Amino acid sequence: MIVDCCDHQKEVENVRKTLIDDETIYDLADLFKAFADSTRMKIISMLKEEELCVGALSELINVNQSAVSHQLRVLKNSKIVKPRRDGKNIFYSLDDEHIKKIYDMGLEHILKG
Repeated sequence: MIVDCCDHQKEVENVRKTLIDDETIYDLADLFKAFADSTRMKIISMLKEEELCVGALSELINVNQSAVSHQLRVLKNSKIVKPRRDGKNIFYSLDDEHIKKIYDMGLEHILKG
């Protein structure tokens, strides 16, 4: 689409060089969708501090284990959390430091406006 409002060709070309492909944009949108739930954000905030099992998460957020497991599945599929098996128990932690940074930056944005 071409819009005739001003001479913006230079700016358009500069931005066009930096654009990423649609598939990557869709993946990025999916990542942010995974953050778009208050229960999942509570889980992320807790796992930022400590590796925890479903039972501990359930107790901390006062939600049944089935609901916590469902949210963990969403977070795992989005590569936000990772499981670690210890015998019969499975413990969850954040996948990597990027997740902590995304959380911290979002929180800072909200708190400092």
